[in-house]
Amino acid sequence: MPAPLANPWPLKASHLDGLPAGQATAEGYFWDKNMNRSIIHIDMDAFFASVEIKKRPELKGKPVIVGGDGDPAKRGVVSAASYEARKFGVRSGMPLRTAYKRCPNAVFLSVDFEAYEKESDKFMAILQGYTPLVESFGLDEAFMDVTENPKGALDIAREVKRRIKAELGLIASVGIASNKLLAKMASDMNKPDGFTVIRDKDIEKVFSTMSVRKLWGVGEKTENRLNELGVKTIGELAKLPVQYLIRNFGEVFGRTLYEHSHGIDNSPVVPFYEPDSMSREITFQADTNDMHLVKRTLFELAKDVVDRLKSESYKAKTVTLKIRYSDFLTITRSKTIKEHTNSFDEIWVALTSILEKVDISRKVRLVGVKASNFTSANRVSQAL
Repeated sequence: MPAPLANPWPLKASHLDGLPAGQATAEGYFWDKNMNRSIIHIDMDAFFASVEIKKRPELKGKPVIVGGDGDPAKRGVVSAASYEARKFGVRSGMPLRTAYKRCPNAVFLSVDFEAYEKESDKFMAILQGYTPLVESFGLDEAFMDVTENPKGALDIAREVKRRIKAELGLIASVGIASNKLLAKMASDMNKPDGFTVIRDKDIEKVFSTMSVRKLWGVGEKTENRLNELGVKTIGELAKLPVQYLIRNFGEVFGRTLYEHSHGIDNSPVVPFYEPDSMSREITFQADTNDMHLVKRTLFELAKDVVDRLKSESYKAKTVTLKIRYSDFLTITRSKTIKEHTNSFDEIWVALTSILEKVDISRKVRLVGVKASNFTSANRVSQAL
């Protein structure tokens, strides 16, 4: 058995070339076959922007910002930014005008949700060829439980990355671990085009100096509160008693913080399909209670949902608003309208009527829009 690589931290996928398949991990460790589960998280890097660059190869290497109608002079928010744009501090959820101030030389493009959905379908089809246990997490990322696949997580992940590049012309970052929390955090550690493994025995070492903001589920408000308590790293968080965290963050979130800081996550990978609904959601760059920003964002999301309804010839009768607050409390409120529709005006009226009854004096982390309650009988005739 060959000796492990000297560097114990994440390497680029290209560094794996030549290593014995199924023996060496991306970190240079031998794959621990005694891990309870083998979970892979795949995250398509700068997905919307990457799809646009694929459509327009001349944009490669340039800062590209996708959002709204592609006009930074108009109201709208950033849906995605290429890594070249991110170097200027541009992030998803940021107002387009702010993005323009930070990166005036960027190429601004309108959202083409239909194109992103088509690429997402191809992406998911690749993953489902290895296991039925694929849980989509938006259009551009997903979890795979490959515990029962004899091919092994490392080989599967390497093959998936290569197929995404060869068949889709896109790049993805991959994380491998024994649970969803660790796999997700691993995929974030070495972007873009990363390939990272976190073994159970190395959790304490990996987490010891990592900022608490890197812990999946910790936003700006929680980070600030933890900093006030003298906690800067996940390693420091892991040393706090669970009851102390519960006193400061409540029963549910306090216990979650404790478990996550120790790398504990028993949630299963659950295949989830929504053939009877269409939805879009976005997480803000920073938690906000700015009503104008919330409404602008919902406006863009509603447009995306309506575009999809029309492109697939559906009409919906129920509109749902989803809001996640900074403390991770998530609420959904629905309104059923009189007749099935794919009219933006009708759906927007329903959505705003719901919003008027929702508390946004509290800071909001995520908003989403869903259209549902349609059947084959309610499909719009393709001849129209």
